[in-house]
Amino acid sequence: MPDMTYVDSSNVEQIGYDANNRELHVYFVNGGRYVYENVPQEMFDRFMNAASKGSFLNRELKAAGYAYRTI
Repeated sequence: MPDMTYVDSSNVEQIGYDANNRELHVYFVNGGRYVYENVPQEMFDRFMNAASKGSFLNRELKAAGYAYRTI
């Protein structure tokens, strides 16, 4: 489990990245928890720096088709 960072977003509550396993962890305000697999560090960095986390998630992560699982 990576260290999670609280972010300023109406949709996304916390984001974390496990560099060893290339897993992006996303905790949502509504309680959902997802792990996106095989995500490069660069994508995580862009997500953390995005002005709108929810928009970035939909526009970049979901559109890229990363496999994910709920936890």
